[in-house]
Amino acid sequence: MDSRTVALIRTTFKAVAAEEGGPEKLARSFYAILFTDYPHVREFFPASMDAQRDRLVKAIMYALDRLEEPDKLLPFLAQLGRDHRKYGVQPEHYVAVGASLKAALRGFADSEMWTDEVDAGWDEGLKVIADTMIGAAEKETTPPVWSGTVVERRDVLRNLTIVRLQLDQPMQYAAGQYMSVQVPARPRMWRYLSPAVPANANGEIEFHIRSVLGGWVSPAIVGHTAVGDQWLLGSPLGGLGVPRNTKRKMLMVGCGTGIAPLRAQLMAMAQRRTNPRVHLFVGGHHPCDLYDLPVLSQLAVANKWLTVTPIAESDENPWWYLDSGEPEPELPGLEPRVIGQIGKVVAAHGPWTDRDVQIVGAPSMVQTTKFRLMAAGTQTKNIRHDPLF
Repeated sequence: MDSRTVALIRTTFKAVAAEEGGPEKLARSFYAILFTDYPHVREFFPASMDAQRDRLVKAIMYALDRLEEPDKLLPFLAQLGRDHRKYGVQPEHYVAVGASLKAALRGFADSEMWTDEVDAGWDEGLKVIADTMIGAAEKETTPPVWSGTVVERRDVLRNLTIVRLQLDQPMQYAAGQYMSVQVPARPRMWRYLSPAVPANANGEIEFHIRSVLGGWVSPAIVGHTAVGDQWLLGSPLGGLGVPRNTKRKMLMVGCGTGIAPLRAQLMAMAQRRTNPRVHLFVGGHHPCDLYDLPVLSQLAVANKWLTVTPIAESDENPWWYLDSGEPEPELPGLEPRVIGQIGKVVAAHGPWTDRDVQIVGAPSMVQTTKFRLMAAGTQTKNIRHDPLF
């Protein structure tokens, strides 16, 4: 697409989104049109649409921000196309989605704004998205979905559980990627999770799940997962990872269960002969949130290229945490724990201008840490994180 077409698409979308309640109204209108004009597609969606509507708008905004960066946008769309095979999506469904989205936009846009040129621009943009996703799906030879059996669950905190599964067949994914997961208690509700271990030939996989207040899926996983449950997993997504033979030093920042994809990468790197220096900052609200320090300690002791700094916002655990009263054991290989907000602490330890940076955690934490690093001189192009939706 040329720059004018990109500008027209962005302008019309931002005009709609700028209205009071615009994004939510647009999402509601889109799904109303889609389910009315194409009722057969309703079966692909969960009963509750709240999370789905929010995710739609964020996904559109993510794509629009990268229309002039095909080297970033097209691989992302290709991954989505491969992942959407789990729904049983066919090419005609992309036509239905495109027509419904355009109709919803046209309904909210000013009549003078929605010209024939704008209409044609959206046709072109939606065609690029659909063709990329369809093409990637048609070329893919891996299964559209994997199934796995829960073989172990371990409750780490009252709201955090580690689940291990045995897949029906091994899945190839890069350490640091994530995938959508469906559990028996929440049919047709897919949640993104990052494996905490690298891919292996035995088909063993591990997830760390924290129950999100008000969430639909994570509380069901933490509260109801049992050994023997059958999970479904979609295709791997995301672009985090450390290339082999890279000489660029790394800065990794993870908060809460955001440690999972970083830990998986460190485990994969530990199997290589040489690695660049890596400084990992792992954070949490309370000391008990730093639940994976024993594993990180073992990695740091065995790999001298790795430095691990724990960070907690408070020096005390919450009231509900059953503390044994015994002093915390000293774990070798770790830096002393720092008290403070993770973004501020990491930025103060800089400068990190010579590092490639990965940030994983809640969207607010990722954004805050990213802005603090940029303010301290780290170039945006050197900072990576997964899409925040």
